[in-house]
Amino acid sequence: MKELNYMFNPKQVAVIGASRSPQKIGHAILENIINSGFKGEIYPVNPKEEEISGLKSFCSVKDIGKPVELAVISVPAAHVVKVAEECGEAGVKGLIVITAGFKEIGSEGLKQERRLIEICQEYDMRMLGPNCVGLMDTHTPVNASFANGFPDEGNITFISQSGAMLVSILDWSFEMGMGFSRFISLGNKADLNEIDFIESCAADPQTKVILCYVEDIADGNRFIEVCKKASKSKPIIILKSGTSTAGAQAASSHTGALAGSDRAYEAAFKQCGVLRVESMNELFDLARAFSTQPLPHNSRVAIVTNAGGPAILTTDAVEKYDLRMSRFKKDTVDKLRKNLPDEANIYNPVDIIGDAMNDRYHFALKTVLEDNNVDCALVLLCPAALTEPEKTAETIVKLSKDFAEKPVMSVYMGGKTLAEGKKYLTDNGIPDFTFPEPSVRSLQGMVRYADYIAEKPPVKKVKLTGINEDSVRRIINHVLKDKRVVLLGHEASEVMTAYGIPASRSLLATSEDEAAKIGTEIGFPVALKISSPKIAHKTDVGGVEIGIYSEKEIRNAYRRIMEKVTYYLPDAPIHGIEVQNMVDDGVEIIIGMSRDIQFGPLIVFGLGGIYVNLMEDVTFRLASALDNVEEAKKMITETKAYTLLKGYRGKKQADMNALTDAILRTARLVSDFSEITEMDINPVRVHHQGATALDIKITIEKKE
Repeated sequence: MKELNYMFNPKQVAVIGASRSPQKIGHAILENIINSGFKGEIYPVNPKEEEISGLKSFCSVKDIGKPVELAVISVPAAHVVKVAEECGEAGVKGLIVITAGFKEIGSEGLKQERRLIEICQEYDMRMLGPNCVGLMDTHTPVNASFANGFPDEGNITFISQSGAMLVSILDWSFEMGMGFSRFISLGNKADLNEIDFIESCAADPQTKVILCYVEDIADGNRFIEVCKKASKSKPIIILKSGTSTAGAQAASSHTGALAGSDRAYEAAFKQCGVLRVESMNELFDLARAFSTQPLPHNSRVAIVTNAGGPAILTTDAVEKYDLRMSRFKKDTVDKLRKNLPDEANIYNPVDIIGDAMNDRYHFALKTVLEDNNVDCALVLLCPAALTEPEKTAETIVKLSKDFAEKPVMSVYMGGKTLAEGKKYLTDNGIPDFTFPEPSVRSLQGMVRYADYIAEKPPVKKVKLTGINEDSVRRIINHVLKDKRVVLLGHEASEVMTAYGIPASRSLLATSEDEAAKIGTEIGFPVALKISSPKIAHKTDVGGVEIGIYSEKEIRNAYRRIMEKVTYYLPDAPIHGIEVQNMVDDGVEIIIGMSRDIQFGPLIVFGLGGIYVNLMEDVTFRLASALDNVEEAKKMITETKAYTLLKGYRGKKQADMNALTDAILRTARLVSDFSEITEMDINPVRVHHQGATALDIKITIEKKE
């Protein structure tokens, strides 16, 4: 979105609501623009003043009589709509509405915000806010905000839905010596949102890393589309707050209970290459790493240390975060053995012991970086009597430049005595950490991102045949006409068959005689299951009997089920009992779907049967990602169920092709029919050859 250049690099800026009073936000905004060194024209607008901060003041933006690309509005909420309309009439391209008092205060504020959007659309203006701090670009430079201060120039963009978070990070950055390219406060996101700014920053040559703090995503599908493209050129790192699973408490299916309100975000971020972090510390640790270091070619880590304990902690972290300890070549080991003290450890981690001075650090670090089996290096330093933290810092910086294709990070474990060395490292582009684990976590983020951009796109989208949409449409229409939201078992089985998902044959019986006849027709053994839209877990009320081998047994089982269910749930509507043929043994898994309000259908796969909620061995994908065989196979391999499917303790391997096909067809089904809100196919029994859906629950809603 390069057209947003008029927001970040405007030729003219009008500050509407500019003030001579230092107590007014309009004064702070005007002073910030002036003090930032902005090179363009600045026009204060205030009908009560003739001059503000040495600049001529205008009664209205329309009185300026010259083009204005950007207007920053800081007037009382009651006047914002009128001012925005005047901006439109004056040909302003972009608005930053600082003023609060819109949708965040209730229905009346929401009306005013909607009117503001209408005006922007009418005059083809784009708007940041309302209720925001503003934005900054250090390379223009321009500080169109009321924040206290202006960041150092750098290559990191920070986009924040929280204004308080933005100004706090700005203040913190001065102490940390961290530079930024852009700061963006989103406010209410009435028009421009995080997706627009991610797209703009992806095209910004001064931005190397994009950081976001968000509470929600404005448009799920567009977010994925934009981020999938943007993350191929630069890393996008997001801290998403509001991870409560309260939204899942009312879910009626296993999938709904497992999905929660946060799983779709997790799947979406993964699908489009976004790196998700859990804390502000992690957000900015990764930012420092990406902004200063090259991407690693692989995940092999070398550690150079002067202390054993920290080295063990670091090694544990390497394993915890799925990185690998480098295995040095013989030449490297021989060289280390020859030149290090006898007490040193010459294998990874390289412990050059507590009396190590700068020369020993230089030798050890240079030697391991020369090894082709090393992709990245961590240098640990603990303060000791002979330690030379400043000289060693200079060595780390120099060798990092000499081996510019390999990330190098430091862990200076101490405080006062290491302060100068730590400062030198930070000032010269080496991410330094006080403790080992954050350094390893940052390396892991870089490796994950490097893997993503190296990932080849799927060979081709899968073409599914044997799909009968009309049949499913008829079933759904019939159920809605019957004023039900849950399909009966035999209806769900027909839906599976219509989409080519193998399902155990299931027919509805309304009497003992009919059940016996169906059993003879489909062949013994059979299972009987109560058919009621109000009974989700049939076994809990005695609504299931399996292993029935004769007509006599069917009649007896039919009576027992009816007696138990009517005893436990006398008011439940009962449509009859389903007679279902039983199938061979196999690995029981679950394939399910929960429809997310932002991102659409979310597919779950994992260990099924009675263990699904107990083990929670599941993985998730948005249905939009499941249009190729490779992604479906990845989904399978991410679970412990994969160990069983491959053949465990002498058992034959399950039919992976049949399982992959079932996942892809499920994704297609729920994508084709937005009426389906939740679905469980649990269990799907995967055999040595083929797979069979045994128990299917489908919940729907009418679309207006």
